[in-house]
Amino acid sequence: MAEANNSQLAKTPLYDLHLELGGKMVPFAGYEMPVQYPLGVKKEHQQTREAAGLFDVSHMGQVRVKGPNAAAALEKLVPVDIIDLPAGKQRYALFTNDKGGIMDDLMVSNLGDHLFVVVNAACKEQDIAHMSSNLGEGVEVEVLEDRALLALQGPKAAEALARIVPEVADMLFMDSRTITIEGVGCIIGRAGYTGEDGYEISIPAEKAEFIARLLLEQPEVEFIGLGARDSLRLEAGLCLYGHDIDETTTPVEASLLWAISKNRRSDGERAGGFPGAEIILDQIQTKAVSRKRVGLIGQGRAPIREGTPLVNAKGESIGTVTSGTFGPTAGIPVAMAYVEKDYSAMDTEVFAEVRGKQLPMSVAKTPFVPQRYYRG
Repeated sequence: MAEANNSQLAKTPLYDLHLELGGKMVPFAGYEMPVQYPLGVKKEHQQTREAAGLFDVSHMGQVRVKGPNAAAALEKLVPVDIIDLPAGKQRYALFTNDKGGIMDDLMVSNLGDHLFVVVNAACKEQDIAHMSSNLGEGVEVEVLEDRALLALQGPKAAEALARIVPEVADMLFMDSRTITIEGVGCIIGRAGYTGEDGYEISIPAEKAEFIARLLLEQPEVEFIGLGARDSLRLEAGLCLYGHDIDETTTPVEASLLWAISKNRRSDGERAGGFPGAEIILDQIQTKAVSRKRVGLIGQGRAPIREGTPLVNAKGESIGTVTSGTFGPTAGIPVAMAYVEKDYSAMDTEVFAEVRGKQLPMSVAKTPFVPQRYYRG
């Protein structure tokens, strides 16, 4: 039965390379993806924090949005300033629904003559349909099926990539450019999902293995799997769609106020105008939410996993963990959770119910380790 299921899973253009390098493949978002390599999850995590890690994220959706009104049309679907996004820059955005829930989180780059949009793998069919239905006439939504996506992350990522393509060295965090690597036309953004400096590189599928091998030849670089990607992003305080945010959570509940542009808020020049705006803007003004996403640190050593119930000192239910692990860099159990608003203040003590025991945790600021994006 497992074989039949596996045969229905998609493969990225780097599938054969993962097998060659000993990647342990698992189903993820409809794809066969490497969860780890022989190095192991903990060492892969440390490799990315200390040097550079290369991630295959080709399962993500890549879309080109074109047309004279592309920016204005896309802005109607997100609580973010797209119209004034400068050429050569990218921005984090959220697709919201009519109830103010988060349909997906995404990255939008202005490449001059078009917008380049990267959406989550599990949501890409829904997102593409959402854009195609709602962006209106004169806006073309082109799905880039023939491209791979690599993320090179870590404090030595810039050094490694600049050896191959020197012009990336002067890019800043959230810059996005079309750059040629060894004759291959790529889209490179200086961003990522680990809290470290690094780049995301969109590559024509047929050249993905060539570029990946070029990067793996650099002494600082190792291939990294999904296991370490998850612990890295959790330590960096970054949400995983479908776990820490979903259609039932609003950006305000999710503590993502920073992702709502000032000019789209109630007193902004282009206030509202996105799905669920009335609900979200009211929540910003009144702070009337019953729960909040918070960071938690454990006071013991046991990792607190997703789905673990949270209670107060009286044993009353107050929330649920949405992501959790033992942070290899933080050196303590770290988690994200939704808790009742009364328990969301910094340093509030809560208890995780694990196998009949109540393990103490405290509300903490995220990120759990310092973010090291390159801002110049």
